[in-house]
Amino acid sequence: MPTNCCHPNAPHIKLKAPDWYVSALMLDRALDAILRRVKKLDREHDIPYLAGYSQDGKTIYIDRHLPKSFTFRGRTIEVDRFLILHEEVEKTLIDQLGLHYLHAHQIATRAEEAAVNAERITWKAYDRFMQKYVKSIGDERLSKVPADLDLKPYRDYHDYELMQQMLRHIDRVPGISAKLQDELKAYAAAFREEHRVEQRRASGKPAARGKAVAAKGNGGSSAVAKVPANKPMARKKVAAGRAKPAGKLP
Repeated sequence: MPTNCCHPNAPHIKLKAPDWYVSALMLDRALDAILRRVKKLDREHDIPYLAGYSQDGKTIYIDRHLPKSFTFRGRTIEVDRFLILHEEVEKTLIDQLGLHYLHAHQIATRAEEAAVNAERITWKAYDRFMQKYVKSIGDERLSKVPADLDLKPYRDYHDYELMQQMLRHIDRVPGISAKLQDELKAYAAAFREEHRVEQRRASGKPAARGKAVAAKGNGGSSAVAKVPANKPMARKKVAAGRAKPAGKLP
């Protein structure tokens, strides 16, 4: 357990306020409870969005190049616990409630922010530290991707170029890596036409009309990317990162 939590070696003293009150100490207890339930923490791989989780949710991944701590106003702040909180909340909301990644990410980020603030750390300082280590397209540090990494965040972001780079650097694990590569290829096929339309728009060329590409993914389901006639494909371009705005969330 990280040493900057409120009770690394001893049980909590009884709170003076009722347990159901909003309390930094109670939030820290809840965070400790989540940390105790993590089955495996892996810091041996490259994770483009700094942290992620395996498809079965049993492993939390934190990027191997991210330092375990930073200094804030003379204090050493260990960061793994905040990232673990974010990933566990996000994965649970996606798997148990069926939320879209972006919705689950928003809730998980608020929980992460609350935990950071409860430690008397400003979100601005914490986020500034994190953003320095986010890996983007073409980053030479992105060379070792776990074979069972859950790709839903990257799919929901339509992060085409980044997923193509990840495909080239997946760990070679028999059975698992082949399955992940198939998933990445299915995604690429489904959105290749959309990607071409964006390239045409960027170059000033007219977009193709009425095209659609379908690719079967795992379980026989299909993903379809359509280009409506007379209307160019519009897709919000999201920078590769943790999808976390700098500064305090509104």
